[in-house]
Amino acid sequence: MVMSEAFVVQPGQGRRLDLGNFEAVVLATAAQTSGEFTLLQLEKEPPDFGPPLHLHRDAAEAFYVLEGQYLMYIEDRQELCPPGAFVYVPRGTPHTFKVVSDGPGRKLNLFSPAAMVRFFEDLAAAEAAGQATPELLGTIAARNNLDVLGPVPDTYL
Repeated sequence: MVMSEAFVVQPGQGRRLDLGNFEAVVLATAAQTSGEFTLLQLEKEPPDFGPPLHLHRDAAEAFYVLEGQYLMYIEDRQELCPPGAFVYVPRGTPHTFKVVSDGPGRKLNLFSPAAMVRFFEDLAAAEAAGQATPELLGTIAARNNLDVLGPVPDTYL
């Protein structure tokens, strides 16, 4: 196994991905962390924004809310998550969220082991080409060990 080197990402740095209705900033990749985790900052998630109900087959996911309020749906539970809330979702657990604040949401998403950067890269490329559709989202999700379990909300694409 290749050992990763220590690194620092300063404010405003990181690779920004334009996803149309929101943005992802890649802060740590599998290559940088020897596959241990990936870290993204999701920004500009508008009110009523949220992905379809889904699960990750290959990684656990954790959220840390920085701005806005999120309503988290995990299996059969719902919980309001204001700034400072931390959420852990084990691998294979159905979940989604919705921004329920008046303004945009911003949060950190950690995937362990490393996952999901390619999903957001592929989705950003589809968005830039004007080809982001629920059907293509399903294809991109399947390629990235993500099972879409519910309909794609209009606010996501």
